[in-house]
Amino acid sequence: MSFDFGNPYSSTRLPLFARNVVSTSHPLAAQAGLRMLLRGGNAVDAAIAAAAALTITEPVSNGLGSDAFCILWDGQRLQGLNASGPAPASWTPAYFERKYGRQNAPPKRGWDSVTVPGAVAAWVALSERFGKLPFADLLEPAIEVAERGYLIPVVVQQKWAAATPELQSQPGFAQSFLPWGRAPQVGELFRFPAAARGLRAIAQSKGRAFYEGDIAHALQKFSADNGGSLTVADLARYQPEWVEPIAKSYRGYTVHEIPPNGQGIAALMALGILSHFDLASLPVDGAASQHLQIEAMKLAFADVYRYVAEPRSMDLSPDQMLDDAYLASRARLIDPLRAQSFAAGNPVKGGTIYLTAADESGMMVSFIQSNYMGFGSGVVEPTFGISLQNRGHGFSTDPASANTANRVAPGKRPFHTIIPAFLTRQGQPVMSFGVMGGNMQPQGHLQTLVRMIDYGQNPQAACDAPRWRFNQGCNINAEAGISAQTISELQALGHELDVISDSYQDFGAGQFIWRAGEPAVQGYVAASDARRDGQAVGF
Repeated sequence: MSFDFGNPYSSTRLPLFARNVVSTSHPLAAQAGLRMLLRGGNAVDAAIAAAAALTITEPVSNGLGSDAFCILWDGQRLQGLNASGPAPASWTPAYFERKYGRQNAPPKRGWDSVTVPGAVAAWVALSERFGKLPFADLLEPAIEVAERGYLIPVVVQQKWAAATPELQSQPGFAQSFLPWGRAPQVGELFRFPAAARGLRAIAQSKGRAFYEGDIAHALQKFSADNGGSLTVADLARYQPEWVEPIAKSYRGYTVHEIPPNGQGIAALMALGILSHFDLASLPVDGAASQHLQIEAMKLAFADVYRYVAEPRSMDLSPDQMLDDAYLASRARLIDPLRAQSFAAGNPVKGGTIYLTAADESGMMVSFIQSNYMGFGSGVVEPTFGISLQNRGHGFSTDPASANTANRVAPGKRPFHTIIPAFLTRQGQPVMSFGVMGGNMQPQGHLQTLVRMIDYGQNPQAACDAPRWRFNQGCNINAEAGISAQTISELQALGHELDVISDSYQDFGAGQFIWRAGEPAVQGYVAASDARRDGQAVGF
């Protein structure tokens, strides 16, 4: 594709051109990955080093107790890794009803929101299968940053301060993240020696300490002491799963996502619906184009929230949800002149970090890692600095829920929001990419891909462009950069629209690496979202 390298949007970033690239949401993490490439490592080594560093530099989004997913081009084919963790053995609907009464979901915070963390297992699995450097080497930059400390950047500080009132009473949170007795200020030095200790144990044991050794036993004790039920047995049973990515064609390209229990299928469904409309004939930032994208996203979410769960529990398959005839029937429901609230169809008839790395051999890695809802559960095991996700909140405990497949059960994985993505053309790699931020992720995939593929915008411009976010019904949020005319016209179509100025969680943040050259790699064009403190680096 020939991009327009002009940028009509306000931006603090320019696209990066290099043969080896790492793009992340914090500069120190990007440079951790670059150090591995300069040492002779490959894109997988770089991604693991960056992911480990991000657990320290962006704790408002992820930690050593995160889950993770990955799609990578290994030089020959795409590989997918699902490193989301299951529920502890004790978790049943009755367990939660006894403790909390009748509710729709497990708690949002605390130990009873914590499923088995999968990120460390993902690092190990990727390293063992594809890495070049010794595993322990990959964690050196993260250990160094945790011990020496780093100066708190602007966006991270904002989210740290915003989360503190809700989380400061959670076990271990204040001890780990409020050493000043308050949230940090911009430019203040933060050290995390407990996490350095945890990273060293993980590095020396190739992750075994986390799932069966000292860290596992510390997690079990901390859980028991604070009313949780996670055990060493729960941790020791865990293995990440290698999966075949699911895919959908769009305008001559193929978009790839991790299959359920994640929400990536929502982006594929929405793109399949949009393929029935000539978006390129409409102004890129005009209401007509944005309206069609919003309505397609609504239709996709209606089905995803009804059907998607742990694959073994689903009533239907991803293939049924992605069926061309079914998506064509959904496209016919869109009225170009009116916003609507959609119900699920019947396909049977018809606060995350994202990073990407690529090297000159052609290996490309799309990796995402998250605690969920910012700091996650708010629980931090203090001996080893394990900040734990709250993915258990994604389960249903309501017996009347329409999505019975997502009801909590021992050893079951919850519905998951974090999704890496990949783009190919005629079987060859084109772009590794992702957009962070809860249910904004498939919406960000949709909006940035449309800008690049339908309108020829370069990755940085597509990243910088203002976004909208669908919530429910006809309600959407719009980023402040969307023009007043487009806002007015969308409201005239019936969209209930709130303009929001805080971009961090509301509109996601992305990293993109687009490959140049075929069949041999000539280099890459990389972008990093200005909505976070990040950076794309390379050589």
